[in-house]
Amino acid sequence: MVEHKSAADIDRVFHALADATRRDIVRRTLVSEQSVTQLAAAYAMSFAAVSKHVAVLAEARLITKRAEGRVRLVSADPTALARVQELLRSYEDLWRGRVDRLEAILLEDAGVPASVPPSEPTEI
Repeated sequence: MVEHKSAADIDRVFHALADATRRDIVRRTLVSEQSVTQLAAAYAMSFAAVSKHVAVLAEARLITKRAEGRVRLVSADPTALARVQELLRSYEDLWRGRVDRLEAILLEDAGVPASVPPSEPTEI
């Protein structure tokens, strides 16, 4: 079951994942924990810009940061990503239901009995 989150929480997650660099940071930190310095070396942008991307991901709770001395280590939170996947799956289920209902209405309008499943597409 999808954990009930506020609209603001969901907006933060989608905003964070809307950027290709942030998605790549999540991917990299799923593979292994990395310092912000290591992450910054992978991109053609400033350390400060990468730090801002990391902050957006942390605010959305998609990654965690921890200090080890003066180094800030970043790792993706698989549990948070599983919640995002579950949320997306719930949207998919909602839309599949709507498409199925629309298909039933269109078949009914075309005079196809409800008990007859639509034919499979044929290969050409």
